[in-house]
Amino acid sequence: MIASNRHRVFRLLGGASLAVLATTGAVRAADLRAAGTGADWYTGAQAQAVDDSWAIAVDGSTSVTSNSSAFGSITVTAPLAGPPTQSGPRVRVEAIAGTYSYPGQAVASRVTGYQEEGSVMAGYEWVWRDAALAGFIGFNARSNQLSIPDPGNPVVGTGLGLRVAANFYANPTDRTMVSAYGSYSTKFNAYYSRLRLGYMVADGVYIGPEALFLGDDFFRQYRIGAHLSGVKFGPVQMSLAAGYVQDRVQGSGYYSSIEARANF
Repeated sequence: MIASNRHRVFRLLGGASLAVLATTGAVRAADLRAAGTGADWYTGAQAQAVDDSWAIAVDGSTSVTSNSSAFGSITVTAPLAGPPTQSGPRVRVEAIAGTYSYPGQAVASRVTGYQEEGSVMAGYEWVWRDAALAGFIGFNARSNQLSIPDPGNPVVGTGLGLRVAANFYANPTDRTMVSAYGSYSTKFNAYYSRLRLGYMVADGVYIGPEALFLGDDFFRQYRIGAHLSGVKFGPVQMSLAAGYVQDRVQGSGYYSSIEARANF
């Protein structure tokens, strides 16, 4: 119902990215999407310029909402030529899975949805001293099944779609960051977008607001919250977020997400 169905959102955004998105179907993507999956808090040309010993980035994310959705995502991004700290072609593989529920049309009934999605995309990333921009295009396959029939939900079944995605990261000043991610799939017209702003409160650790918008042919949702990004545990970098969610079908609630990245 990210980048879809209806209440979930996980999504990763790889390639210097990782996002989350999930919410209702679509990955919302994305989502969980991340979750789906895009360039975010852990990217940044300054950080990349210091370490070019890795060749593959693995991003993972999970997201849950108080109005009955839970999603997870994993994304693998790798350069096709040259180190990841330099501009060049990229390939990205992503997998997303989750569940959600919402009131059915019958009295006292409830519909539970189960969604799985995979995508393969190729693209190009431009890397500058204080910014990075990447664009991808490819295909996604998505399966969305319901526990009971719901004639009002058109995003049911399994199929293929054309998918595009883009992510951007920049450090406008020494202590600030901005990251943005967006994706769209022709399968159920699923879309997912996220914008984050941050202020450095410790070495490489940012805190600030975030906003997400996602939906498809069945649902529409937005989220407004705050994030803490760039927390390191050994080789793993993490991001935490929480806030308010408003869904066309489920109404208002709260969401939380956790994202992690490891380089190999």
